[in-house]
Amino acid sequence: IRIPLGRGVCGTAANERRTLVVDDVHAFPGHIACDVASNSEVVVPLIKDGQLLGVLDVDSPLKHRFDDEERRFLERFAAMVSEVL
Repeated sequence: IRIPLGRGVCGTAANERRTLVVDDVHAFPGHIACDVASNSEVVVPLIKDGQLLGVLDVDSPLKHRFDDEERRFLERFAAMVSEVL
């Protein structure tokens, strides 16, 4: 799904080029519901050589599902994925 920069959780993370961990997506201004079962989300920008390639978006049906440990793991994973793209 293509989401404009600055819109929803994915577009905001991409626009700001930083990871967003959202405990309750329903409280996020402008949230775009791509999965109606989603209640929390973590979005990590995929960046290579300063260029935005896309985002890694992980949703959960549980609120407050993602913590700092998951954020760090997904950021490392996103960096590895970005290198091979």
